[in-house]
Amino acid sequence: MTWLVELRGTTDRRPTARVIALAHAGGWPTAFRPWRDLLPPEVQLLVAQLPGRATRSGEPTRDRVEPLAQELARAVAELDPLPFAVVGHSFGSVLGYEMTKLLEARGRAPRLLVVSGRQAPCLPSEPPFLHEGSDADLLAHLDLIGGIPAGLLERADFVQATLRAIRADLAALETYRRPVSGTGVDVLAVGASDDPVVNAARLHLWSLETVGAFASRLFTGGHFFLYRPDTAALVAAEVAAALDVGSRSFARNVALVRHTPVAPPRGRLAVPVTTAGRDLT
Repeated sequence: MTWLVELRGTTDRRPTARVIALAHAGGWPTAFRPWRDLLPPEVQLLVAQLPGRATRSGEPTRDRVEPLAQELARAVAELDPLPFAVVGHSFGSVLGYEMTKLLEARGRAPRLLVVSGRQAPCLPSEPPFLHEGSDADLLAHLDLIGGIPAGLLERADFVQATLRAIRADLAALETYRRPVSGTGVDVLAVGASDDPVVNAARLHLWSLETVGAFASRLFTGGHFFLYRPDTAALVAAEVAAALDVGSRSFARNVALVRHTPVAPPRGRLAVPVTTAGRDLT
C-alpha cells in the first residue's frame, strides 16, 4: 500500500527539501495538482493517499484520525531525511497536526506545519454529525461548499465510492478530540473569509496548539481556497521560505509571533464550543 504519492519530482537527482500535503475529506492526491508548478525546482511534493480512494479505492476506509496519522508518520519517517513542511487542508489539517506530533517524537519534526480551512482542535465538532446523515445530506453539504466536480452526479458508481471515503473521513474528523499536548513546530494557519463552514475569526485559536512560532493568513475563495492557483502561490512561497536551509526567512516574511500559549479551561473558552464554526470536510 502506498501512503504517499509523488505529485512532482525535482529537476535534480535528489531533492533538497520536500512538502508533505494532505487533502480534504474524501480528497485524492490530485487535489494538490495546482501546487506542482509553484514550489522551487529542488522541492519534492508528496501527497497523502488514504485508503478508499484513487489507486487504493479497493481498500477498506478507516474512520479514526490516530491510526491514519500513525501510518502517515511511519511513511514519512522512512523517507530520506530532508528539511520538510507539512501542509494540510481541512480534514488534512487535523491529520497533519497529529502526524507532526508523531514525527516530533521520532526526532523528525517538520520545519513548518500549515493548517488550512479547519477550526482549531480546541473547538471540536458538535452534533448533529454529518457522517451519520444520509447520502442526500452529504451531497447537499458538498454542494454548499462547492465540493461536487462537474459531471460527478452523473456517475452513480463514482458517487458511491466518493461518499464512502468522505463519510469515513468525516467520522474521523467529527470524533476527533483535542490531544493532551500540542506541538513545538512553527504553525501557519490559513483560512478564507468567505468559507461557508469555517469561522475565519477563530483562525488564531490554532496558536493554542503550538509552543513554537505562529502566524495566520486570511484569503478569499471559499472552502477550497487553498487549491486556487493564486492563493496556492502565496502560501507555497511562505512554505518555500520556511524550507530555506540555514535561514529564518519564514520569520522575516510572515511576521511570526513568539509566544507560550496556555489553553484556557474547556468551560471558559472565549468563544463557546457550541457556537464553533463547523468544518465538515
